[in-house]
Amino acid sequence: MSKRDNTASTSVIEDALAALFDSDTDGLLDTPEKTAKVTSNDRLERAFLEIVEFRRRQGRAPSSTTREIAERKLGARLDGILANDEKHEALTHLDEFDLLSVPEPPASLDDLLDGDELDLLEDESGVLDVSTLPARKRPAEDFDAAKRKKATDFENFEHLFKAKHRELADGVAKLVPFPGQQHIVEGSFFILRGVMLFVAEVGEPEYKKSTVRENRRERLRVIFENGTESSMYRQSLGIRMGEKDGQAVVPTSFESVLAEDVQTGYVYVLRSLSDDPQITNIPNLYKIGFSRGPVEKRIARAEHEPTYLMAPVEIVASYRTYNLKTSTLEHLLHRVFAPSRLRVSQVGKEGRVYEPSEWFSVPLPVINQAIDLIGSGEIVNCSYDAASQRLVERN
Repeated sequence: MSKRDNTASTSVIEDALAALFDSDTDGLLDTPEKTAKVTSNDRLERAFLEIVEFRRRQGRAPSSTTREIAERKLGARLDGILANDEKHEALTHLDEFDLLSVPEPPASLDDLLDGDELDLLEDESGVLDVSTLPARKRPAEDFDAAKRKKATDFENFEHLFKAKHRELADGVAKLVPFPGQQHIVEGSFFILRGVMLFVAEVGEPEYKKSTVRENRRERLRVIFENGTESSMYRQSLGIRMGEKDGQAVVPTSFESVLAEDVQTGYVYVLRSLSDDPQITNIPNLYKIGFSRGPVEKRIARAEHEPTYLMAPVEIVASYRTYNLKTSTLEHLLHRVFAPSRLRVSQVGKEGRVYEPSEWFSVPLPVINQAIDLIGSGEIVNCSYDAASQRLVERN
């Protein structure tokens, strides 16, 4: 085919195509326009226009703290735009309500709160409400005044206060400056602002973690001689004793209690309240013993225990011991008064026969004299003459 024939053929095809396109009155053969690419700036503007539309409808800017989810999203979006200088500048031309204008900073906190016309500082969550929080206690306030309550079983402790006051009056006990928190133990007596108090119980240790360490504390049951009680912590009592020049009640026969002293137990003297004639007819009958814990707790069930002659007992005297081995002292005193030991058998509820070994028929003044010799250690050089009822120097 010649070049002229090719040209003629192409012309015919073009004419046919032109006629076809001209006949497409419905635009079926039109090429669709290419969709413009959405840029990040376009998305930013669309997002901001949603905020503008909210302002137009509601008459206020959206809040990021409201509980309405849709508004909160718009409010958070506005907060993000305000915090970004580039976004702020890119959207200025769309800001018909001055949503992006930055107000002058307030001169004071009062100006800030007074100028909060849109309630942007409104605390809907209540985080800033401190009205229900406990007020911090000032050191000058009377300690635990609001926490004290009437001791319903004060009759169980009243005689202890009377006995301790008698000991102070007779010179058997004395007052010393508060020796330290480590001496706040069960059975101890203190004077705080002229009022005597008794530490009846020390609770189990509690541990509270802080950012620095784990703090140990114990809650007490403290009985006051005015018939009230408190459940303060040991640390609280120690702090108040130190602040208010508190005093400890200690036996006169012992040396002053020092901070480094270690309590080892109690020396106690008991009188039997039995109504058994075989017991009541024995003159000057006392139980001399030692306890590692408070004597009051030790004798709580005396009427059920053969060692107390199956009867209630009365505490005649109780002394705390420091830096002394309790078992050794018990052996020494019992050896001194061995000639006047009570020889009796008691049958327990389970049918077992007991022979109490800590009851002695010895005048109380002689017992007090022996206890005085404990502090000096001279008790090892003494023995008891049952005939003359007095302590004599051992040969």
